[in-house]
Amino acid sequence: MRIALAATCLADAMFPQAPQATVRLLERLGHEVVFPPTQTCCGQMHVNTGYFADAMPIITNHVEAFSPVLDDEWDAIVVPSGSCTGSIRHQQAMVCRTQGNEKLAVTAEAVAAKTYELSELLVDVLGVTDVGAHFPHRVTYHPTCHSLRMLHVGDRPLQLLRAVDGIDLVELPDAESCCGFGGTFALKNSETSVAMLGDKMTNVRSTGAEVLTAGDYSCLMHIGGGLSRTRSGVRTMHLAEILASTRTEPAQPPTVGDPGTDRSATSIEVSTR
Repeated sequence: MRIALAATCLADAMFPQAPQATVRLLERLGHEVVFPPTQTCCGQMHVNTGYFADAMPIITNHVEAFSPVLDDEWDAIVVPSGSCTGSIRHQQAMVCRTQGNEKLAVTAEAVAAKTYELSELLVDVLGVTDVGAHFPHRVTYHPTCHSLRMLHVGDRPLQLLRAVDGIDLVELPDAESCCGFGGTFALKNSETSVAMLGDKMTNVRSTGAEVLTAGDYSCLMHIGGGLSRTRSGVRTMHLAEILASTRTEPAQPPTVGDPGTDRSATSIEVSTR
């Protein structure tokens, strides 16, 4: 398949290891990955805070950047983020309609129909759960709110993790509880956010895991910050990083205090055509 990568603005700016690992993984599985160079943000931040009119230029750019999928230039679009996939699927067309642009809404819906969160693409579209990964570490998984409640990815990420060679996957207590991030929620409701984070960190530490993984680096940023400040010794890694790890190109858990710089062993070239 020829797959377009929507890297997300957060990953592009702070956590490039997630989209890079997505590329390594999909190419190892025999697929071509394309990076549309005009992509920016999906508009989620503006929409979530009620700035629909301000979100329109961003949504327009996203739809235009990924519209070649409608002309069969690509077979699918992959996003290493449940929250961004959720915004593309459930917010973009709605915003367009509230702003009186039905034509763009229809196109946005068509693009969204070919847009998949990483675990959805692997399990539902490519039909694989064992991607040939090797990661000999103790890991626990946090199902992020958008992936769980908007996308309903269910146990797809866990299916993929259970098939990883060498992994010691342990269940996270009260896993489905929110970590307290929620974008601007963490700023506007900081006391509540910190209390929720404290509960999540207690549960993570109780597993004895070396690594906490999830499908969104936004949540991992929030939880990881708390784990780092409390010197828990638990590292955070995106699901894609674990799935991209192999015996010959192993991914190592980052050191405590790692700000999210590129941890990949090799550079990746992605087509922009």
